[in-house]
Amino acid sequence: MMDRPWYRFYQENVPHSFDYPKIPLYSLLDRTTEHFPDSVAMSFFGKKIRFRELQSLTRKMADILFHLGVRKGDRVAIMLPNCPQTVITYFGALRLGAIVVNTNPLYVEREMVHQFNDAGAETLITLDLFYEKSKNTMKQTRLKRIIFTGVQDYLPFFLRLLYPLKAKKENQWVEIPKSEGIYRWRDLMKEASERVADEPVDTEDVALFQYTGGTTGVAKGVMLTHRNLVANAYQVRLWIPQAVEGREKALAVLPFFHVYGMTTAMNLPILIAAEMILVPRFEIKQILQTIHKERPTIFPGVPTMYQAVNMMEGVEKFDLSSIKYCISGAAPLPLEVMKRFKSLTGAKLVEGYGLTEASPVTHANPLEGTIKEGSIGIPFPDTDSKVTDMETGENLPVGQAGELCVKGPQVMKGYWNMPDETRQVLTEDGWLKTGDIARMDEDGYFYIVDRKKDMIIAGGYNIYPRDIDEVLFTHPKVQDAVTVGVPDPYRGETVKAFIVLKPGETATEEEIIAFCRERLAKYKVPKLVEFRDELPKSLVGKVLRKVLREEEIKKYQKQQESGE
Repeated sequence: MMDRPWYRFYQENVPHSFDYPKIPLYSLLDRTTEHFPDSVAMSFFGKKIRFRELQSLTRKMADILFHLGVRKGDRVAIMLPNCPQTVITYFGALRLGAIVVNTNPLYVEREMVHQFNDAGAETLITLDLFYEKSKNTMKQTRLKRIIFTGVQDYLPFFLRLLYPLKAKKENQWVEIPKSEGIYRWRDLMKEASERVADEPVDTEDVALFQYTGGTTGVAKGVMLTHRNLVANAYQVRLWIPQAVEGREKALAVLPFFHVYGMTTAMNLPILIAAEMILVPRFEIKQILQTIHKERPTIFPGVPTMYQAVNMMEGVEKFDLSSIKYCISGAAPLPLEVMKRFKSLTGAKLVEGYGLTEASPVTHANPLEGTIKEGSIGIPFPDTDSKVTDMETGENLPVGQAGELCVKGPQVMKGYWNMPDETRQVLTEDGWLKTGDIARMDEDGYFYIVDRKKDMIIAGGYNIYPRDIDEVLFTHPKVQDAVTVGVPDPYRGETVKAFIVLKPGETATEEEIIAFCRERLAKYKVPKLVEFRDELPKSLVGKVLRKVLREEEIKKYQKQQESGE
């Protein structure tokens, strides 16, 4: 019998276990529509879409995809910011039993080609602004069809009229020419019906390929099933028993293409009939204005977002008192950030933990009760957690550091087309090895001691240095290169590249950064570059990132002590 000391610290009305409904993920929307048909499901710059209409739009999207040739098990890539089309496509594809492939809109062609080829994606839904890179990607992948939509398609009437003028002025207006395999959202929607019946889906069927570097840094498609995603939505809901169905509003600024945003800012609001206030990107002034005007009650985020609120000059002019519940994830939440945010808003802000392979949330501090500084909290309902010896796999006693392992209904089916990598992290009895080093205290609270070996977390984004290193090595002047995360008071970490140039070559920091900007998503581009004669290496010639990282940490600490 496993000892679970954390149960003593569950807040009142949070169950230890729950009977999760055996339903496909799209049924969450249908159930909510049945009970709250006229409640607002989404608002987008003032445009309100009610649950009844959202359900209808997802059925139309299923009809569109079906008549374009999409069938059960086919992969549908969604490369959109947070807008109504993302939610409509997501649930429309799932109604057909298709597998959604979440894709970051910031990806450049090279990254899109790799992901779409690996996933076997044949359909892409994206913005008209990405026409050129999407069309070019089509030639290098199995993509058969691309549906282009525009931000203006779901703006309120007056803004929709103004949008073309503004877009043309800013040189952001794109006309989509008619050609084979290229479709326009608005044209398809005009012709769509709701005739296609929902595909019967087994809860163990895969709903989503969510790409991650996992615990080894090689990009993998994490296979998340309908059961995984339904369970994690309910687990997050159970953690917030105070939330009232049909009464809450969620600030949906965490990107839906990220598994954390998908679960906490989309699936959870749909489960509890909360209004999603859709924000395509995080701009602090707009966020404060939105909170002041729209009055959200739930604000899932990352520490960088809460810190931006705290640091904004004149923040006291905005009424932020509507916010009640915030779970912070993706990076450690500093105590000072938590305290300041609570004083500004009165909200409950607690740190949690998760990983893509677990849909993603596994731990959080209780919203009511004991919150421990520096802790990721306690395991969710039906989630077991333990610390094991990295070498032997044996369970370690309280207080001792080892590999954090988790088990629960939210744990993935495995990695797509990677059985060996799956076996490395998933045991036969269902334990997921996270690759994070942690310890547990006597109360069952867990603390991350170290993170996945090389991963950089900057502004809530998981960045795998290998992606950047590979690009740096293609530079004609570069002989050797390595990337590490260095401390940054705002983003948590920032990307720094260490470079050894080929003999006789010269280059500038700006030149290297510009080279990367053309080949990497914006958040992966190094902010700092340092040229060296050589890089620290092990006896077998492996670059020692750890040495460089420790040098940067010491340098940062000295700067902090001297007040620089």
